[in-house]
Amino acid sequence: MLPYICIPCLPLFTISLPSAFQLGFQFKGSVSSCRVHNSVHYFSEQITHIFSAGLLCINLWGQEMKYKDENKSGRQPEKSSRVVLIGIMFVVLCGFSFYLGGIFCSEKNKISVEQVSKPGDTREAEKTDSSAIQVKSVSFPECSVDLQDYTPCTDPKRWMKYGRHRLTFMERHCPPVFDRKECLIPPPDGYKEPIRWPKSRDECWYRNVPYDWINKQKSNQHWLRKEGEKFYFPGGGTMFPNGVSAYVDLMQNLIPGMKDGTVRTAIDTGCGVASWGGDLLDRGILTVSLAPRDNHEAQVQFALERGIPAILGIISTQRLPFPSNSFDMAHCSRCLIPWTEFGGIYLLEVHRILRPGGFWVLSGPPINYQNRWRGWNTTIDEQKSDYDKLEELLTSMCFKIYNKKDDIAVWQKSSDESCYKQLDAPDNYPTKCDDGTEPDSAWYTPLRPCVVVPNLNHKKLSLESVPKWPERLHEAPDRIVDVKGSHVSDFKRDESKWKNRIKHYRTLLSVLGSDKIRNVMDMNTRYGGFAASLIDDPLWVMNVVSSYAPNTLPVVYDRGLIGTYHDWCEAFSTYPRTYDLLHLDGLFTSESHRCEMKYVLLEMDRILRPNGYAFMRESSYFVDKIATIAKGLRWDCHVEDTEDVNNKEKILICQKKLWYSQQNS
Repeated sequence: MLPYICIPCLPLFTISLPSAFQLGFQFKGSVSSCRVHNSVHYFSEQITHIFSAGLLCINLWGQEMKYKDENKSGRQPEKSSRVVLIGIMFVVLCGFSFYLGGIFCSEKNKISVEQVSKPGDTREAEKTDSSAIQVKSVSFPECSVDLQDYTPCTDPKRWMKYGRHRLTFMERHCPPVFDRKECLIPPPDGYKEPIRWPKSRDECWYRNVPYDWINKQKSNQHWLRKEGEKFYFPGGGTMFPNGVSAYVDLMQNLIPGMKDGTVRTAIDTGCGVASWGGDLLDRGILTVSLAPRDNHEAQVQFALERGIPAILGIISTQRLPFPSNSFDMAHCSRCLIPWTEFGGIYLLEVHRILRPGGFWVLSGPPINYQNRWRGWNTTIDEQKSDYDKLEELLTSMCFKIYNKKDDIAVWQKSSDESCYKQLDAPDNYPTKCDDGTEPDSAWYTPLRPCVVVPNLNHKKLSLESVPKWPERLHEAPDRIVDVKGSHVSDFKRDESKWKNRIKHYRTLLSVLGSDKIRNVMDMNTRYGGFAASLIDDPLWVMNVVSSYAPNTLPVVYDRGLIGTYHDWCEAFSTYPRTYDLLHLDGLFTSESHRCEMKYVLLEMDRILRPNGYAFMRESSYFVDKIATIAKGLRWDCHVEDTEDVNNKEKILICQKKLWYSQQNS
C-alpha cells in the first residue's frame, strides 16, 4: 500500500450520463483525489481505462444530445464539436494526472525522515528487500541552553496564553506542530552521570538539578540542603519535622494494610521532593508522586533524579491520566489543594481513581486544627468550618472516617453498594455519573461534578478482595474481560512470553539488572508483562498505555504496577533526562500512521538520560529507519535478533551519548 496523492483536475462542467453511471464512472465539477499505485503496468492500464471510459462517455453523450436536439437549428454540429473538444481535453488532463501520480509515488517511495508509513504498509515492506528502503540521514542541531529543562506541554513561557481560573495554565497545553522544537536538549553545564540507587534517594548532584529555591525557602523544614556539589535529602517536610520515616510509621499504625501487602499502589498529590514516596519503596508500596511544573521548585525533577517514580500533573479542570479504581491509597500532606471548593470536584477525582476500600490520607489544614490553627494564619472558627465542610463532602461521596491521630486523618472509600444507591435521590449532591460518562476516559477529559460509581460486579476490584502483594502480580485481574478480545488465557500467555523475552534481553543488554538502570519506561505496554518480569531488579517501570489503544491500564494497576495514559504524538509529562531505559514493542508499527517518527524519537531523546538506553523491538522495516534517525540524535545503535531468529522483528539497542552544549564553552 502506498500513500494517497491529490491531483487537482480542472473544475469542469457536470456530465450526467445514465449510461455512463452503469459503468461506474461519474465526473463532477470539483477537485478529485486519485489513488495511485506504484506500478508502471498498473498506470498504463489505468491510463488506457480512463481514455476508453472518457471516449465512451463522450460517444454516449453525443448520441443522447443528437437524439434530443435533432430538430434544432443548424448550429448543432458546431456545439457538438466544441463539447467533444472539451471532453477530449478533460480525458487527456486526467490521464496526464495519473502519469504524474506514478512519478510522484515512485519518488515518495524513497522515504525521507519526515515521513512515516502507515501500519498496513509493513507487511508488504517486510516481503521486499529492506536494502531498497532509503532513508535520508539527518542531523539535529542543539537547542539553546535556556531549554535545558524544557517541558513542551507544560512550558511556563506559554502560561500567559491560558486562563488563571483553577490554575488551568498549569495543565497540559502542547505547542502546535509548527512550533515544535526540532533540536536536541542540552544538559546543564557541569552535568554528571546521576548517583546510583539506593544512594540516590539521599543525595544528587547539584549541577544536574541546579535549583536553589527549595533549599533557601524551605531550609527550616529540611526538605533538602546543599553541601558542596551535592543536594542532600534528610527526609524532612512541612508535616513531618521528625523525618518522613516517623511520619510513615504513624501512618502504618493507622492503616495496618500498609504492612501486610494489602496496600501496594499509592498516589501523592503535591509531592514536594517525593520523600514520602521514597520511604514507601522500602515498605513494598509503589507511589506515583504528582506535582505541577513550576518555575523554581522542580519537585518532579528532584524526585526522578533521586530514582523515585513521579510525573508532572495537577488536579485542575481535567481528569488525571489514570483509570478509575486504580490506586490503593491517595495522600496529601499540606498539598494546598482546595478540596472543598468548586463543589468538591477535586475530591471527586480522588474518589474516581481510588479503589473501593482504598484510603485517602490527609495531613495539614484543617486536620488537628484545634492545636494547629495559630500557625496557619487563620482562626479556629474558620478551620472548624473547613473541617465540617470536608467531612460532609466526603460522607456524601461514600467515604467514611477510618482512623485519625495527631496530624493525620484517614478516610476509606466505601465498597458498599447500598451507599452508592442513595446517590440516585433527585436532590442529592453530588449525583451519580450517568452511563454516558466513561469511568476510565482520562486523556484530556474534563472533570465532572458527579460520583463515578465502581463496578462492584468485579469480585476482585475492592481492596479487601484483591490478592495481596506480591500474589496479585501473577493473578489475572477480573477487569481483563473488559478489554475487547482479551481473556484470562491471554494474560497467562503474555506473562509467559515476557519471561522468555526478558531472559533473552539480559543477554543483549548486560546493564539490565545493575544499578545503571533505575528509572524505566515501557512506552506501549499491554498488561505490564515487561515490568512484571523485571520486578526483582532494582528498578521501577512507568507503564504507558496509548490513549488510542485498548484500555489495558486497569489491568496494570490491578497487578500492583503503576502507569499512565499517553499519546506519543505529544510530549510526555516529565522533565528532560529522567529515564535510564526506554522500552518499546511495536510502537512505530501501531502508531506511525498518526505520529511522525522523528518527533517521537526527539521526545525519547529529551527524556532519556545521557548514557541511557533505548530498547526498541520493531519490524525490520522500521528498524532501518529508526537507526538512520538515531544517528542524527547522536545515539550509538546496533541491531540484534529476537529470541526467535525466524521472527521478522528485530531489536534495535541504542545508547544516548553524553555531550555538552558548545554554547557553554
